[in-house]
Amino acid sequence: MKRPTSGVSAAERIRNSARDLFYSNGIRCVGVDEIVQNAGVTKPSLYRAYESKDGLAAVYLDEFFQTCLTRFEQAEATCPDDPRGQLLSYFDGLAERASRPAYRGCGLTNAILEFPDHNHPVRREAARLKQAMADWIASRVALLDTGEPERLTSGLVLLMEGVFVAGQAFAPPGPAAHAGMVARLLLDM
Repeated sequence: MKRPTSGVSAAERIRNSARDLFYSNGIRCVGVDEIVQNAGVTKPSLYRAYESKDGLAAVYLDEFFQTCLTRFEQAEATCPDDPRGQLLSYFDGLAERASRPAYRGCGLTNAILEFPDHNHPVRREAARLKQAMADWIASRVALLDTGEPERLTSGLVLLMEGVFVAGQAFAPPGPAAHAGMVARLLLDM
């Protein structure tokens, strides 16, 4: 189905089409033909703007990561000077998002699972951005008075990744709905 084209560049239409399709169906399952047909543009338009499907996938991953950064910033703004509150705000929001029927998890995690070759450029980019997400959790934990920051960070990262998968694996609301409560348990240990 073609989308309206007024005021939106071909590159933007391609990016928007790819974002929706990659998140819903996976990067590998979506072909260039489907992207351009959905965007209402031609293949040469895609290759002029992004060089390759992998290049377009990297843009998708970066945009997905920007959404994650916004959520981290919102958690920080909600609880300034309270790293525990920031973590809880993030996990409470994640629990709510992961309990929605259309939830498809984390686009970065999904990309890592789709590309088992550690040297594939899509996987490398997803893993780099995923590490930045773990680093945000570690930065909040570092501000807490805890005797074992590495273990707490590992537990919270495992919780985050578990929610990304459980939100897709179980019927809503499922176990993912309890992410905030589990984060509280980890932080109170």
